[in-house]
Amino acid sequence: MTETHAYNAEPYSFEPYQAGSDEEYMNPAQEAHFREILLAWKRSLMEEVERTVHHMQDEATNFPDPNDRATQESEFSLELRTRDRERKLIKKIDEALERLDNHEYGYCEACGVEIGIRRLEARPTATLCIDCKTLDEIREKQRG
Repeated sequence: MTETHAYNAEPYSFEPYQAGSDEEYMNPAQEAHFREILLAWKRSLMEEVERTVHHMQDEATNFPDPNDRATQESEFSLELRTRDRERKLIKKIDEALERLDNHEYGYCEACGVEIGIRRLEARPTATLCIDCKTLDEIREKQRG
């Protein structure tokens, strides 16, 4: 199954975790599953950063035409903004990996309940359960 995350258009594949009926939440097998997902996602982002650096080095040209130069600068600016968002995402991935190391991954930071396997597969860096995230978004909307 191919997943695409809102943060990155690069798809990566993983098999959805099939939990047994009496399986404990965030057992070592589940932790390993999410570590694999997070590391694959981070690797994909890091490769994209590397490609951008090489692309910008290879494509950097001093165009005599101001329109061509402006177009190139605009393209580079867009790429850099995208890489900046991905840099922030890599930080979130690293934080999720740290929570995994501390056996705190998969639990809501606000109320402590299980976030859930399917939600974590959809958003591996999630730190809030769906209820707390919904309340957070409502509060954010009210603040404007």
